[in-house]
Amino acid sequence: MRKLTLNLLIITVLTATLSCKSDSKDAQEQFRERRQAILDRDENTPTATAEDPVATVGKAPAPTSDTPSKPATAAGDKVVGIKDGDTVVLLRNGQEVTVRLYGVDTPEKNQAFGQKAKEYTSNLAFGKNVRLIVNNTDRYGRTVGTIILPDGRSLNEELVRNGYAWHYKAYSNDKNLANAEADARRFKRGLWQDAKPVAPWDFRKEQRSGSSSSTASSTSNAPIPAGATKRTVYLCNSGGSSVYHLDSSCHVLKRCKEEVIKTTEAAAIREYGRRADKTCSR
Repeated sequence: MRKLTLNLLIITVLTATLSCKSDSKDAQEQFRERRQAILDRDENTPTATAEDPVATVGKAPAPTSDTPSKPATAAGDKVVGIKDGDTVVLLRNGQEVTVRLYGVDTPEKNQAFGQKAKEYTSNLAFGKNVRLIVNNTDRYGRTVGTIILPDGRSLNEELVRNGYAWHYKAYSNDKNLANAEADARRFKRGLWQDAKPVAPWDFRKEQRSGSSSSTASSTSNAPIPAGATKRTVYLCNSGGSSVYHLDSSCHVLKRCKEEVIKTTEAAAIREYGRRADKTCSR
């Protein structure tokens, strides 16, 4: 009986020992499987980087060359000169550009409201950054266009609306300018205070005809210098000028407030009744 009991005890111990070894082996195997699963998961999961949206939540993206910057405010063109009421000088890209206002014609400097028109343009635009809407280029090489003031108003329209310019209908059919002139006429603003205001183009024509008639007898038979029909000269298209210039850079010519006409010396003498300027003569 004792022997049987002892044998049973031995068998039980062996069984338990084997069972423990088996359980330990199973546990180790399960541990290895869990560890491998963790490693596999880490390998398949991308590491967060600066470009990873997850890594940058709550952070501003780093600027790159492709990131659009805040648009800069356009400064526009600066008005650096006022030649007369309807002609200004702009500074564009470091260069001066003469601009003749489109569709308007202000009185000449020796006409009523001529100086006031220049002062009005200066008060509205001089030294300010404006926007130029180009219309075309005239025969004198000037840019013809509309000047938009910093507050959005059109300088061209303001001149006409306040009676400092005529709507130049020979070169413009702009409805806004036509309405602005009708408004100025109605309320007798500016030059419309005069009973019979003379249009600038008519004034220039009278000045030219008056000058040519007074000198017709002396210029119709005036001697023409050799080569005058081919020689280019320059003259200021103003009633107050009686000379032509051989040099376009003459300082006298640069003071011209009107158009500078390029023509032949013969035409300057016979058609315009001009004589050679001695100030800058070569």
